[in-house]
Amino acid sequence: MQAQLLHRVAVPAENFEPLTCSRLPIPRPREGEILIRVSCCGVCHTELDEIEGRTPPAVLPMIPGHQVVGRVAETGTAAHRFKIGDRVGVAWIFSACGSCSRCRGGLENLCPQFRATGRDAPGGYAEYMTVSEQFAYALPDTLTDHETAPLLCAGAVGYRALKLTSLENGRILGLTGFGGSGHLVLKMVKYRYPDSPVFVFARSATERAFALELGADWAGDTAEKPPEPPAAIIDTTPAWRPVISALSHLAPGGRLVINAIRKEGADRDELSGLDYAAHLWMEKEIKTVANVCRRDVEEFLLMAATLRLKPDVGLYPLTEANRALQDLKSGHLRGAKVLVME
Repeated sequence: MQAQLLHRVAVPAENFEPLTCSRLPIPRPREGEILIRVSCCGVCHTELDEIEGRTPPAVLPMIPGHQVVGRVAETGTAAHRFKIGDRVGVAWIFSACGSCSRCRGGLENLCPQFRATGRDAPGGYAEYMTVSEQFAYALPDTLTDHETAPLLCAGAVGYRALKLTSLENGRILGLTGFGGSGHLVLKMVKYRYPDSPVFVFARSATERAFALELGADWAGDTAEKPPEPPAAIIDTTPAWRPVISALSHLAPGGRLVINAIRKEGADRDELSGLDYAAHLWMEKEIKTVANVCRRDVEEFLLMAATLRLKPDVGLYPLTEANRALQDLKSGHLRGAKVLVME
């Protein structure tokens, strides 16, 4: 099979090509696993976190990719949930122990043995991959493969972030950053909280225009003061400075939810602007999103099917995975990016 391999972790140069297109044997499903013939795989900022060493792969070389759509090509022994030909998806959560207190309490995303697809086990930047059938998802028929792929991470983790805001209908939600996840959250909010205004904070004028086009009630720079203070803000940026700005924008008692696996950099200059009275006083709080649970993915897919939620996507052949990552890092092309195998 053809696959993209990451051989080493490194901070990229301007025109970096961290992945090598390689030929590998097709993996065989073990007990309880399924073999998936991948049709497409979404490209996520977390891949940049892996490549640049903020959350490095468990072993190298590694096949990245955790927004996987395909069809069951083979089943291992004791695997009975799916039949050959079924359309399935795989998300960031590759496995969890299932027996610890966190797993039993519905927080398998916090399991000490949590394993991530494409970081701790080979992912979807390949023509085939294997996964436990318990961590694969039946997909709704309302969306095409490439429309579904971004939903498995950008959509599912955005859904979890929205839940963690504890937003009430009619209260203002802010979105800091407006990439693959942000534009899906905006569509979710318009459905679940129809009376809640959405304010978008983004450095890029293109992103701000895109947000207004999709129905945002206001859009401004990350440092710009909004018309009213939001009750909650979801931050999806890779940097620290927008976090400080978001805290200053929050209403008293507001909650900032940081939706990022890692932040780029943490030097004193970036955090020197943090001021207790201006940013944290008045019972403001910060919550982080840590991975996703299977339930998040399942619930979100049901919502996506109901809404016929279609993300804006840009398509790339598997052989051009490096170009997709370059476009993601530079902010070229709006919406989500998806690798197509055929």
